[in-house]
Amino acid sequence: MILWGHALAALFFALLALGQWRGGSGLPRRVLIAAQLLTALWGLAAAGIGTHDLATQLAETARDLAWLGFMFALARRDRSAPEAGMILIVYGVVALTAITGGALALLGAGVPAAALPAVDAGRAALAMMVSIGALLLVHHLHLAMGPAQRGGVRLVPVALAGMWAADGAVYLAAYVGEAWPVELVAARGWLIALIAPLFALAVHRDGAWRLRPSRTVTYQSLALVAVLLYVVAMVLATRGLAAIGGAQARPIQTAFVFGSSAALLALLSTPWLRAWLRVKLAKHLFAHRYDYRAAWLRFTDTLGRPGEDAAPLEERIVQAVANLVDSPAGVLLMPEGAGLGMGARWRWDAPVPPTDEALPAFLEATGHIVAFDQPASDPREAAALPAAWRALPEAWLLVPLLHFGKLTGAILLARPAIDRAPDWEDFDLLRLAGRQVASYLAEARAQAALAEAQRFDEFNRRFAFILHDIKNLVSQLTLVARNAERHADNPAFRADMIATLNDSASRMTELLARLSQHHRAPPEPPVPVAVRALAERVALRRRAQHPIEVVGVDALALADPAGLEQLLGHLLQNAVEASPAGAPIAVRVGMASGAVSIEVVDQGAGMSAAFIRDQLFKPFVSRKPGGFGLGAYEARQLAEAMGGRVEVESREGAGTCFRVLLPRAPALEAAA
Repeated sequence: MILWGHALAALFFALLALGQWRGGSGLPRRVLIAAQLLTALWGLAAAGIGTHDLATQLAETARDLAWLGFMFALARRDRSAPEAGMILIVYGVVALTAITGGALALLGAGVPAAALPAVDAGRAALAMMVSIGALLLVHHLHLAMGPAQRGGVRLVPVALAGMWAADGAVYLAAYVGEAWPVELVAARGWLIALIAPLFALAVHRDGAWRLRPSRTVTYQSLALVAVLLYVVAMVLATRGLAAIGGAQARPIQTAFVFGSSAALLALLSTPWLRAWLRVKLAKHLFAHRYDYRAAWLRFTDTLGRPGEDAAPLEERIVQAVANLVDSPAGVLLMPEGAGLGMGARWRWDAPVPPTDEALPAFLEATGHIVAFDQPASDPREAAALPAAWRALPEAWLLVPLLHFGKLTGAILLARPAIDRAPDWEDFDLLRLAGRQVASYLAEARAQAALAEAQRFDEFNRRFAFILHDIKNLVSQLTLVARNAERHADNPAFRADMIATLNDSASRMTELLARLSQHHRAPPEPPVPVAVRALAERVALRRRAQHPIEVVGVDALALADPAGLEQLLGHLLQNAVEASPAGAPIAVRVGMASGAVSIEVVDQGAGMSAAFIRDQLFKPFVSRKPGGFGLGAYEARQLAEAMGGRVEVESREGAGTCFRVLLPRAPALEAAA
């Protein structure tokens, strides 16, 4: 019993000291930490060496001096008291007595064995005097505390009085008796172990040197204490059963340990009991119900949980808000017509009937959190809340989700396992969480609207490009029809016209395919292309519109044949539209710095440098009446997709040269 009691006392006081190590730097706190560490050292010495050993006696003297120093550090706060000088003398006398007792213990180590009883009696008398003087100082410390201060550290005098009284009882029995009081020594160890929580509560409640352990550390420490107490209880119980069980003691002990452990585990696994313990510990150990840092970290982690297996955002929103107040379930209510209807659910099975416009209007106007168990503080609440909702046994709180003053939804929370009335902390935390999740909802809806707008934009862009190509085809066919009136008898013109009509028909078929929403033309890998031959084919189809000359070398370029044909078609169409009637357009194929160069040169009006820099390659910007401004833009996109680029040289009144540079292909057979 001496071993267990003093070992537990050492453990508890060591935990207290470590818990306050980083809590502050005030004088009472530093002295308190020193006193707790020395008490832990004394407890270890008493448990491991013995309570009557010299090292233990010296550790006890150091412990007494540390606690006297702590009491003096508390008492010196009120230096204006008239008896301050006298109290200082009393502290000095008691400390001197404790030092004398320690010196007498040192002296006892060198005296003959016959003189040891006298030395022990003298030391016991001095220790009694220290205890009595310390109790008087504790009484003065209690009286010196004002009523407000007593509310914070009123447990300190109680704990100190218990410690000094235990010491006094032990040394009184040792002084008047003939033997060392082993039973009282064992009881003192257990009493001091039980006094440690009083110091923890006192330090926690005092505003000047408050202990601020995290809730996790507090709960784990309490769990460790509970386990140790359970082990001690089991040891005592099994010893008692061994004393009274006789020959059947071992089976009885086994059945008792197994049965009590199973019952305790079954009890602790009950959700109701765990919730009750959390509520009681939070209520009596902490100034606030919630550990806001841990709660907010869990809240944001639930909202932002990554991964494909994560629940949808709306369900995570309900879960995050419900977890804040230990609600076991919840449902998200979304705008439905003029009222609210059921949305995502988290562990909620009961149906929730829809509402009319009165409830969302009330929530948006007031931002009020509705508590179903409390009478309505606003007459509008009673009128807005449906009677069917009041009849829901699960309903506990209704949290509005407001974003910039607009109601984005509401969360209906189920009752916690320990049914309780919500207080101001619940309302403040839920109001803040409601605004946070409302922003998440608003952002998610904005993202969905943006994605829809992007789909429409994609369709509009596709249609605009197709419309641009249709306009080019119409212009091409119009010129063919106009020239047919004058050159219909020319066999060469008729051949060009047939080729143009066939090309226009095939291109219209392709445009209809591109207009499909599900059309996604896969990118073609670049292949060697005979550029001059391809340019001749493109020019041939447009010679019925306008004279075009193709000159240059037979160069091979790495390109997509269809893409390059479309690119040259855009540039030639722009050149035809910009050129005067009869002014030829030149297409030149050559080599430039290891790349294949294709130049389309017209004799049109030309462009300014500012227009080329700022507007030429922007879609939907055109200087031509009725133009779409997509030809140059799409030509550059096609060139870049093939690893090339487009350059422009132009002078106003002198014409324009578009230069396409493509990667050069090795000398292989061209895919013409």
